[in-house]
Amino acid sequence: MNDLVDLQVNGYAGVDFNAADLTHSAMREACQRLRDDGVVRFFPTVITDDLDGMVGKIKRLSELAESDAFIEECVGGIHVEGPFLNRNRGFIGAHPAEHAFDASVDAAERLIDAGAGRVRLFTLAPEVDGAVRLIARLRDLGIIVAAGHTDASLADLDAAIDAGLQLFTHLGNGCPSEMHRHDNIVQRALARSQALFISMIADGHHVPWFAMQNYLQCIPKERVIIVSDAISAAGLGPGSHRLGGQTVHVDENGAAWMADRTQFAGCATTLRESAQMMLEQDLATEEDLRRWMTANPSRLLDAD
Repeated sequence: MNDLVDLQVNGYAGVDFNAADLTHSAMREACQRLRDDGVVRFFPTVITDDLDGMVGKIKRLSELAESDAFIEECVGGIHVEGPFLNRNRGFIGAHPAEHAFDASVDAAERLIDAGAGRVRLFTLAPEVDGAVRLIARLRDLGIIVAAGHTDASLADLDAAIDAGLQLFTHLGNGCPSEMHRHDNIVQRALARSQALFISMIADGHHVPWFAMQNYLQCIPKERVIIVSDAISAAGLGPGSHRLGGQTVHVDENGAAWMADRTQFAGCATTLRESAQMMLEQDLATEEDLRRWMTANPSRLLDAD
């Protein structure tokens, strides 16, 4: 598969897209490695930081795309994940909770302006104050809005969908390991999968394969999107790697952990490796994978 589209890439092959000192040569090398691994279009993802830090990182990514036709060709848009997320433990995941805050149109517009038209996807928690108003504003600007790192109620999700919410970010992640057995964010998102695209990380760690099988039976095939959520460790194997200001540890099984080993911190698996594992687990046909890794994300992007 050589035409993959990845909506969530935090870094790749030793390059951290959340590094304040991201260089042209590093970005170009990461783009080439992604292209070599079959990804023709990807969304570098900037995660929660202090607002000025996020602005600087988005601006740098935009400048690098502006300066190099190859980078511009590879970067389908910038994905902003945060800072308007649920701050509670578990839901916040690997994002620094101290920098998460309620939705603000002014703050969002600062982030968008820094991208000079390249911010195309925004993940937020629909239950935070101001979220519905912000979703409507982002949609007016032609930006795709996703729910993620959220404990939104069904009413919150419905209000967000009415305002223009289109996607749910990495189902089964960005939530605590222990939740109500029935009324939880995974079940609520599945209940709205007729209205939302649902992205998932297929590495066998973020969602166990048996759970992935169940989710795939619930979500319409035309609504499934597989993302890598790759970090700088992707393609490098076990060891310590960087994600923004954090050190992430990749274990012998390929799982990427925060320093305290309580939460996953992105993914060390490439999208091509995910495709191969899904085939080996008999969870997908090649036709399914083309739909979930190329056609569906492209349809989401091109519909906007």
